[in-house]
Amino acid sequence: MLIVRSAALFVLAAILEIGGAWLVWQGVRDQRGWMWAAGGVLALGAYGFVATFQPDAHFGRVLAAYGGIFVAGSLLWGAVADGYRPDRWDIAGALICLAGMAVIMWAPRHG
Repeated sequence: MLIVRSAALFVLAAILEIGGAWLVWQGVRDQRGWMWAAGGVLALGAYGFVATFQPDAHFGRVLAAYGGIFVAGSLLWGAVADGYRPDRWDIAGALICLAGMAVIMWAPRHG
């Protein structure tokens, strides 16, 4: 059950961080206005709290593992929101990152 909770928190963190950055991008770079950027700033702020709910108490481990989710989530977000088509190397890299995330976060540890 801890793995399911941890995975759900990683997904929520990715939605908030990647979505927040995307909203800022849309607001500033694509000139959609300050409301978009402000929404992005709020989402990015909320992202900062999500990691604190991870069951593992080690900040470095949680953020390092989240990096794998961020890589894969960014490619997925780009595909869905912007029509970006990841190539086989993007996908292979994302899978490697996800495997690394799983090892960092959920490997059996003793002591």
